[in-house]
Amino acid sequence: MQILACPVCKGELQLKIDKEEGKEVIAGSLYCPKCQYSYPIVDAIPNLLPPSEQT
Repeated sequence: MQILACPVCKGELQLKIDKEEGKEVIAGSLYCPKCQYSYPIVDAIPNLLPPSEQT
């Protein structure tokens, strides 16, 4: 978590865990309070594409 940053503003991200196995986050999100945008974590993979590039 310490090396991840918001791809838009480079701000610190807040982790929200919906499901985890051991120390691995399987589902949840990374939230940027500056941009007020949430990046999903699905199958343990965070989607950090900027909002304008997501489909």
